[in-house]
Amino acid sequence: MSFVKSLWADESGASAAEYALILAIVGTGIALAAWNLGGAIKNSMNTATNCIKTVGTNTAPSC
Repeated sequence: MSFVKSLWADESGASAAEYALILAIVGTGIALAAWNLGGAIKNSMNTATNCIKTVGTNTAPSC
């Protein structure tokens, strides 16, 4: 019976679960930030490409 009580009082697994939850939240945040940064870089590169393509023409966008 004391073995069962000691297992019931043991909280080492709870801290591991908390660390796993924190890791999942931080990992999700990093993934979302990378996804948004990738989109911003893509848009910037497309804008730069359009500006370079239209150099010397009268249809140059505001670069």
